[in-house]
Amino acid sequence: MIPAGYMAKRVSEKPDWLKAAQVTDIYSISGCVSSDFADYINYWKHNGFWFFDTPEVIRNVAHQYSIDLEGTSLFYYEVHEEEFDGKGWHEFRPDSSIPTNVIVPVDKRLEGFDVVTFWSKNAAECSPLSCNGLAEELTTNSHCLFASFADAENSLENGKFSDSEPGPYRILSVYSVKWG
Repeated sequence: MIPAGYMAKRVSEKPDWLKAAQVTDIYSISGCVSSDFADYINYWKHNGFWFFDTPEVIRNVAHQYSIDLEGTSLFYYEVHEEEFDGKGWHEFRPDSSIPTNVIVPVDKRLEGFDVVTFWSKNAAECSPLSCNGLAEELTTNSHCLFASFADAENSLENGKFSDSEPGPYRILSVYSVKWG
């Protein structure tokens, strides 16, 4: 897994339409249910994985553009070295035109693994476990994430995501981090 960066999110409780009894809230990487702290791409402070290298960069963006971070949760992500196109695994790289220098947090708590679509090849798009309700059919934890990398990998390779959103799909580990 490669350090991909940080994101501040407004974590939502499980929406009523998601009929997955085990899910209580949504820690998905996509902003479809639990939104990012801002429409951050317009500020061009993100890294080549389209996340942030440090929590301080997020704080600076929020300060500079008067964005309230109250009520947000901080997450750190790592991404698997390959993406799955529906048939096989292929290597990918961060956007080389944008510097990437992620500082790994000293204290992080693994919450699970998300499968995310990257059809446009840059920013995270959909997390079908929550966005498409696949958590109703697949085993997830209370945060709507897979408990292990193997669960995510097996679900992809066995076609469980085939009828959700266009890929390629990337597996990312989701860690909670305390605002320092």
